[in-house]
Amino acid sequence: MQYWWVNQNQTYKTEVPGGFLWSPKTRKDGGRNHFYVNMTLVQPGDVVFSFCDTLIKAVGVATGQAQSTSKPDFGKAGSDWATDGWLVPVEFNELGNTIRPKEHMEVISPHLPVKYSPLQANGNGLQSVYLANVPASLAQVLIELIGEDYQSSVAAIELSSTEEEIDDGVIVEAIEGRTDLDSTTKEQLVQSRRGQGLFKANLRLNEMQCRVTGVTELNHLRASHIKPWRDCTDEEKLNGCNGLLLAPHIDHLFDQGYISFTDNGDLLVSTKLSLNTIEAWGINIEKNVGVFNEKQVEFLDYHRKHIFKTTD
Repeated sequence: MQYWWVNQNQTYKTEVPGGFLWSPKTRKDGGRNHFYVNMTLVQPGDVVFSFCDTLIKAVGVATGQAQSTSKPDFGKAGSDWATDGWLVPVEFNELGNTIRPKEHMEVISPHLPVKYSPLQANGNGLQSVYLANVPASLAQVLIELIGEDYQSSVAAIELSSTEEEIDDGVIVEAIEGRTDLDSTTKEQLVQSRRGQGLFKANLRLNEMQCRVTGVTELNHLRASHIKPWRDCTDEEKLNGCNGLLLAPHIDHLFDQGYISFTDNGDLLVSTKLSLNTIEAWGINIEKNVGVFNEKQVEFLDYHRKHIFKTTD
C-alpha cells in the first residue's frame, strides 16, 4: 500500500464529495508533470491525505486505478486546465480532528522527501504540487497526529467498489475480445464502460442518496442515467444532471420505465407495474422525492415521454 498527499485548494469541494481525484495529463505547454504522472501510479487500497486551506481535512482510500477521462464539472476552478486528464476514484471521509501541518513541522520536517515534497520547509503548501507520494515514515507521523479519527475514517470507507472498478477492466477486455460484435459496436460499449467513472463523479456532485429508499451508502447504489446512454449525445453521457443514484431494485424499475418522477418530485408509477411488486419492495407510491434542478428536469421530461410505460 502507498500513501499520497493531494493539494485540493481549488477542487476540494468537488473532488471530496464526488469521490475522485482528477488532473490534466500534461502541463499547459504539453510537458511532463511529475505530480500528474503520479495519478497513474495509484492502486486500489492506497491512502490519500487531502490538504486544503492549510489543513489536512480528509482521508481517502483509492477504489480503482486511473482512468483517462475529460475534465469533470469543476465550475470556475480549473478553467485554464487541459480537458484531457486522469481520474482516480477515491472515497473520502472528512476528519473531525483536522491538523495544520505548519504547527507540527518539528516532527514532519525530518520525513519530507528531498525531491517532490508536498510542503515547503516552513510548512506552507506548494501551489505547483497536486498529487505527491508520501514516504511511509511521514504517513505514520500524520496518522499519529490525526489520532483515532484516522482509524475510524479509513474503517468507515467501504472498499466493495474496488471490485466494481477492477471488474470494469475485465469487462472491457472481454468486450474487445468478442468476435460477434463489429468494431463500431465494441468501441461504443468500451467507451460506455470507461465513461462511467467520470459520469459517477459528476453525478455525485448533484445526488447524495437514493431518492426513493433514502439509502446513502454508495456501495449499495447505482449511477443511473435518466436519459439512456444509447440516446445521449457525448456531452449528455457524462453530464452529472443526467443521472440519479438509485438502489438496485429502484434502478431496475426506473431503467425499464416502470417508475418516473414529476418535475417537483412526485413518484410516478406505471399501471404496468404489479401491485405485488410494489408491496414486496416496500415502495411508497405517495412519496415525494424532492425537487430537481433545471437541467435534471429537462432529462426527466425525456424519460417521461420516451421511457416511462404509459397505458397508451
